[in-house]
Amino acid sequence: MFRAGSNRLSRARRLRLHTHDELVAVMRTDSPVCHAEGLAPHTQIFVRNGGRPIVATLFQVDDAFLAEDEIGLSEAAWEALGVDEGTTVDVGHAPPLESIACVRQRIYGHRLNAAALSSIVEDVVAGRYADVHLAAFLTATAALPFDEDETYHLTKAMVDAGDRLSWPGGIIVDKHCVGGLPGNRTTPIIVAIATACGLTMPKTSSRAITSPAGTADTMATLTSIDLDLDAMQRVVTAEGGCLAWGGAVCLSPADDIFIGVERALDIDTEGQLIASVLSKKIAAGATHVVLDIPVGPTAKVRSAEAADRLAATRTSVAGRFGLVTRCIQTDGAQPVGRAIGPALEARDVIAVLKGDPDAPPDLRDRACVLAGVILEIGEAAAAGAGRALAERTLTDGYAWKKFQRICDAQGGMRTPPTARLTHPIVATHSGRVTHIDNRRIARLAKLAGAPDTPAAGMRLHVRLGDDIIAGQPLLTLHAESQGEMAYGLAYAASNPDMLMIAP
Repeated sequence: MFRAGSNRLSRARRLRLHTHDELVAVMRTDSPVCHAEGLAPHTQIFVRNGGRPIVATLFQVDDAFLAEDEIGLSEAAWEALGVDEGTTVDVGHAPPLESIACVRQRIYGHRLNAAALSSIVEDVVAGRYADVHLAAFLTATAALPFDEDETYHLTKAMVDAGDRLSWPGGIIVDKHCVGGLPGNRTTPIIVAIATACGLTMPKTSSRAITSPAGTADTMATLTSIDLDLDAMQRVVTAEGGCLAWGGAVCLSPADDIFIGVERALDIDTEGQLIASVLSKKIAAGATHVVLDIPVGPTAKVRSAEAADRLAATRTSVAGRFGLVTRCIQTDGAQPVGRAIGPALEARDVIAVLKGDPDAPPDLRDRACVLAGVILEIGEAAAAGAGRALAERTLTDGYAWKKFQRICDAQGGMRTPPTARLTHPIVATHSGRVTHIDNRRIARLAKLAGAPDTPAAGMRLHVRLGDDIIAGQPLLTLHAESQGEMAYGLAYAASNPDMLMIAP
């Protein structure tokens, strides 16, 4: 630690600088504190206001943007420190983090034990890791994948770092999809079905990591998802379930920090994926969980063999926590439904729940298959009878009524936004659709602005096996700005084979 001293005092200034979760501080190059402490750009520093210090990454300016005795703080640092404008704070070198040595060990191919992973997660949650440290750790786990013991120890450390919920009753169900399949927005439908059938399903979901939309992104266009623990308890008590953003509660807080960096790196490693999923489920109080594993040539999981390995590891690790799991392999050859992007996917979800005649049948069928398994392991349906019960719950309108009540309990239901700009992309020749590249389709939707712009994305007009004619629309891009639309159209023009049409 550093010792407080008059030559280390600076006045805090809020810069309104948004750096995601990274804590950033800015000082003058000729600041007396920088001279006294020998602080250089990208140094890790402590900033303290009498209480617990934060660790921030230092950047410097050499003009009058800041006064010599000021320290500018990013939004994340400002909120973490909890000071007022002009408050005097103490500044100094941050001591070396012992857990960084564990990260270096992992980089050089050494396995990490429970104590090492616990120390890393503790420092991550305390805000002591800069993005560069987080990226190093996550990259090391990609280069040398976690083994089962490491995955278990990381999961436990992530659970122990946050709050844990408990619910009355013996069975609490949950569901997760490993991702990699655009438009696969079954979770809101499944929660509505399960809770309408009397099961308890307090669902917390993440925002998108590598996809154009996550369940939390989609639900945010329909209702409030920023539920704290008290609000979650209230909604679940009233309706049997909820659809909340996991980042709004302190359940496995390290997970949301990791996700932010994974999204920037566009990686999602198997061990981290398992730890992410299980830590959130365990912390949320789940006892029985269904895992959807889409398998396809351009999905995240490419083969049945890879899916089997993932399922085996996930089931084994979950079993060490007493969690009952069922892993289901689903078709990952093409996107699900017709919409890709938060608001567009929300409209598909509503269409299925309302039983609209033009609702995407594949989204409805997939949701019923997975909901059926949940109803069976949750003992709301006999073995083999779950899917039929799920379909009746949809057809009779009970799931739609339950979904509306959940949204009302979370703050009211709203209409998803509509994009200002749309542009069709048409077939250049006639033929049959023989291949849809999930990854490039997702990339196209992200270039159009999804998920950061909720109304952005695309609507697909064709499926595998469809016969089409030249000039027929294949998809329609949705964007809010001319720039994002232009990026999307340019990408589509340079990747004509993301939708392959055989003559």
